[in-house]
Amino acid sequence: MVSNMLKERVQGTGELIVLVLPLCFTLCCILSQFQHGDWFGGKSVGLIVLKIRGIIFNIYVTHLHAEYNREKDTYLPHRVVQAWELGQFIQHTSKGADVVLLGGDLNMHPEDVGIRLLRGWTGLQDSFLVTEKIKGCEDGCTLVPANCYINEKELQCYPQGIRIDYILYKGSSHYDIRCNIHETTTGTVPGKDFPYSDHEAVNVTLSVVQSNKSENNLPVEPVLVDVLNEARLEVQVGLHSAKRQQYFCGRMAVLALLLLVIQGAMAMSSMFGGALQQPFPKFSFSLLSLLSVSVLLISAVLYLFHIIEVKMLQGTEEQMRAGLQTLQEKFNSR
Repeated sequence: MVSNMLKERVQGTGELIVLVLPLCFTLCCILSQFQHGDWFGGKSVGLIVLKIRGIIFNIYVTHLHAEYNREKDTYLPHRVVQAWELGQFIQHTSKGADVVLLGGDLNMHPEDVGIRLLRGWTGLQDSFLVTEKIKGCEDGCTLVPANCYINEKELQCYPQGIRIDYILYKGSSHYDIRCNIHETTTGTVPGKDFPYSDHEAVNVTLSVVQSNKSENNLPVEPVLVDVLNEARLEVQVGLHSAKRQQYFCGRMAVLALLLLVIQGAMAMSSMFGGALQQPFPKFSFSLLSLLSVSVLLISAVLYLFHIIEVKMLQGTEEQMRAGLQTLQEKFNSR
């Protein structure tokens, strides 16, 4: 048995793949941005390449940014960006693969724009939607109220639970894939009084059969253009918010700096003015100086972080615009 740990950044477990076959290749590529807490948990994509009976398998594992609050989802643009980057990564690294598998906690509901973008751009199929047989949780839910690690208040609007963990797959011009069984764990670990995790595990049984298809080019569907437009709009909303936060942090840093300059001028005046007395107690003056320095440092750091966020969102928005142009050209040329 072989296990391969795809390393995280600062803390957290990262992604782990356990298999009983020899590895051909591994790669871990960080997707997320470091100004948000989820980055420290190692949000990334891992890739291993296997060769089984002459068939090349590209197997990806990932964990995208958490949602936290669906009603006020501050991180929706970030998950859309991650879904776009993940789709790009899969598209560019799977060209020589016969079978592509993606598994992980995508932190998106099946109808969310991010998962629709990922599936539409890569051609991956949702194993739950196409399986011949379903076992385990109702509707394939992987976050359920019965799990002792879950705060039931978070699922008040979803009494049956939600499905945010996926196994997606696609074949190639040489091989077709069929999902025979889609299964999620339920209850506790056998012989124990606790579950495997706060999420139910997903297990699928797939059949790989040889195909005689001449090509495996994905058809350009009009719905993909609509999905990409929707995703681009979400990124633009996030970009506007990031610019506003960047401006606020920059303004706070400037105000703190001005306050320090004024305090410095007052201190110089008190030192060299002779007859002039300090306008207020020394302790209050020192406390105000400390507060100004703290605000300046925090605002400056956040300003730099938001610069990175803005550049990332701008870059993704430009990539999506270019992708839309390419899709529309292909669609119009049919």
